Amino acid sequence: MDEQITTHRPFEPAAREADFAANPTPTAQTEHSAYRLAFQDNDFLLREELRPVRFQLELMKPEVLLAEAGIASTFVFYGSARIPGPEEIDELRASADTPERKAVVERLVAKSRYYDEARKLAFLASCRDCDIGGPRDYVVCSGGGPSIMEAANRGAHDARAPSVGLNIILPHEQLPNAYVTPGLSFQFHYFALRKMHFLMRARAVAVFPGGFGTFDELFELLTLVQTGKMAPIPILLFGQEFWEKVVNFQALADEGVISPRDLKLIHYTETADEAWDHVCRHAEETAKAA
Repeated sequence: MDEQITTHRPFEPAAREADFAANPTPTAQTEHSAYRLAFQDNDFLLREELRPVRFQLELMKPEVLLAEAGIASTFVFYGSARIPGPEEIDELRASADTPERKAVVERLVAKSRYYDEARKLAFLASCRDCDIGGPRDYVVCSGGGPSIMEAANRGAHDARAPSVGLNIILPHEQLPNAYVTPGLSFQFHYFALRKMHFLMRARAVAVFPGGFGTFDELFELLTLVQTGKMAPIPILLFGQEFWEKVVNFQALADEGVISPRDLKLIHYTETADEAWDHVCRHAEETAKAA
């Protein structure tokens, strides 16, 4: 019979001593900030010189908690925060007060079908068999916000599966959407660390129509795979008409600034079923090649 090995630690747990240190006997010395434990001193932690420590903390906290949750790999969803869900269309149309704005709104409404496709794709990924307590693959991971991000977390929620939300502090408050698993809802100060966590466990990425943020994340992913810094994974671009209108990838190859083979990094798709089939085929081919 295997015996459980426990580690004897002769020191007081940090949490216990931290609680004691946070309530010292008041004196001129103990009430000065210099006396605080370093990790309890926010003024110290927020100093310019401590930026490397804050980087490390933002890297470590989600990494530790995702590992503890048994998340082996993720299915990342990128996309606009402005595409309306089905329940928001009427309100969005009512807000359009000029012909120009109405035209923009109708283009956004036309993209609302991607909310449904993102939700369905997340549901399909979240319905994979998983041993109770075992590692989870293709766990849905979004930016934690509204629109396409909400649809992704909502699809996982429909499947009664956990999902991850990686929020970022912005000048205007952006709360996590209601479908992110509370224990897997993270907030970041640094965009760089957030983008690392998007891809550190990524096994597939679905990219829906979006703006600057979506472009930033997509092109960083393409660069990492193109340069061999990251193993090839399915990169699914939903809405070929949209993407070919806003980015002329073929022109980049024609101009010689990327290789024609780089175009094969992208797989255009329109539906969740088609996208999931592509992900499954890629997984089977990768397993055979291993």
